[in-house]
Amino acid sequence: MLTTLNRNLVLPLLAHKRGSQHLRYLSQLEQTQFDPPEVVRARQLGQLRQVLQHAFDTVPYYKRNWTAAGIHPSDVGSLVDLHHFPILTKNDLRGAGDELLTTQVPAKPRAAWRIKRTSGSTGVPLAIRIDEPAVQWKYACTLRSDQWSGYRLGQRVAKVWGNPEYQQFGLRGRLMNHFVDRAVYLDTLNLTAERMAEFVRTVRRHRPGLIFGHAHSLYLLAAYLKKQTIDDVRPNGVISTAMPLHQWQRAVIEEVFGVPATDRYGCEEVSLIACQCEKHRGFHVAAESVFTEVAADGKLLVTDLVNFAMPLIRYQTGDVVKVSGQVCDCGRGLPIIDSVMGRDADYVLKPDGGLISGISLTENFALHITGAAQVQIVQETITHLRVRLVKDDQFTDASREQIAKLVVDTFGPAMRHDVELVDAIPQEPSGKYRFCISKVATDHLKALSA
Repeated sequence: MLTTLNRNLVLPLLAHKRGSQHLRYLSQLEQTQFDPPEVVRARQLGQLRQVLQHAFDTVPYYKRNWTAAGIHPSDVGSLVDLHHFPILTKNDLRGAGDELLTTQVPAKPRAAWRIKRTSGSTGVPLAIRIDEPAVQWKYACTLRSDQWSGYRLGQRVAKVWGNPEYQQFGLRGRLMNHFVDRAVYLDTLNLTAERMAEFVRTVRRHRPGLIFGHAHSLYLLAAYLKKQTIDDVRPNGVISTAMPLHQWQRAVIEEVFGVPATDRYGCEEVSLIACQCEKHRGFHVAAESVFTEVAADGKLLVTDLVNFAMPLIRYQTGDVVKVSGQVCDCGRGLPIIDSVMGRDADYVLKPDGGLISGISLTENFALHITGAAQVQIVQETITHLRVRLVKDDQFTDASREQIAKLVVDTFGPAMRHDVELVDAIPQEPSGKYRFCISKVATDHLKALSA
């Protein structure tokens, strides 16, 4: 009853009050996903031309670099012509600063733009500005993919996730979460048996339609339920994100929750990129929001088609993907990525036995180090960390003090650490970059479901 009321009355009224168009966008996206591939590509070409012209006319970084390269948006007659334009790397993004922002007078002041700060799984700190129409469009794309898992709009959601977003908005955020979003959280910054038990009690009481979280966090929850022989947590859908979902994790998750695990792929810079549908045969690209290319070395390039505040064009995510041009028999005409090879981050096992998600550490550790151009955490033993760091000009002795304090505050006083300054943190042979590496924790996690 509450779900129906939430979906058909509360959410539409709230969207109207806020002036948000995301539900209207969602309705539109539920139709366009079934357009034939050629219609999808034609629509993308139109969006691409628009964002390229906007970037050339109003974004100093692109105006300067494209002019120097002798290229112009009018050169793009087809989607493949985009390959003539320069690639935007994370270092480019980080160094360009405000030169990547549009100079066009916005409908709302710049202060109203959303700011996403992330080090991502690459450990490179970034700040992205997003205009409100893009936020609403991306949210609608995410809601559409959520429902591919079996979840339905208005149902409760259980999130195995660090840093609940609603907490950033104080009392208003807590009230919104309690009465409207109705999400419950298991904070992955400090996982203990007691917190896990409390979360499971809440989930069993509220019966969420969706359980959502990092791949390894969902696995940890499933392993706990299996060990406790709890078999009545049955959501409509389970969505895994933020890192590769390994088969040994998927097997336990699907056994415990009784539904297929839906793998989803995105990044903070452009939000949702692609998601598995109910067929689970590759990832459908959110083609109404992003255009994707794959370089010869398998690295993914993403062009944001809807964020005009800070356009990201041919942005190199740092991830490696595989594509084959297959067509899904679900009937959707959206492009397909076969598999995502990049991004993995282990848990860290604390000396007291608690666990901390490596993905959560990207925002709660790396972003707080002044002068860190890139960071990697390596857990050598249960009481020893190696912090590998590429420094920039702002790195000082105070930065080392920050690291020491972060280690104690995050992992406890028993954790020792060394800081290793390096020129670069290379990817693994597979093309992956791992922000957090802990063989100690990985072996511990695998043993949980044995």
